[in-house]
Amino acid sequence: MSYEKTTYNQGRSQQKDHELKLVNRRKLEVQGVEDVDSFDTEEFLLKTTQGYLVIQGHNLHMKNLNVEQGLLTIQGRIASFSYIDNDQKQSKSLLGKLFK
Repeated sequence: MSYEKTTYNQGRSQQKDHELKLVNRRKLEVQGVEDVDSFDTEEFLLKTTQGYLVIQGHNLHMKNLNVEQGLLTIQGRIASFSYIDNDQKQSKSLLGKLFK
């Protein structure tokens, strides 16, 4: 039976780790990025393995992006980052605020 378990597990995609590293509020390294939904100099909206992540700040720019490895580096003045929960009501109101 160990053969069946091994074969089954190889066919399943494993979830990548999600990690944030903030250096002096000037550089944010994000691991576990699946997609960059939108970005500008004041805000990034990322789809990660742990849900949507909103990063806000000033003079933000994408320094490095590797979607295959799930890595993203953002430089600029990082003011905040927060996750959008799966709660539909909260997501709609927050997404509505983001895209006004």
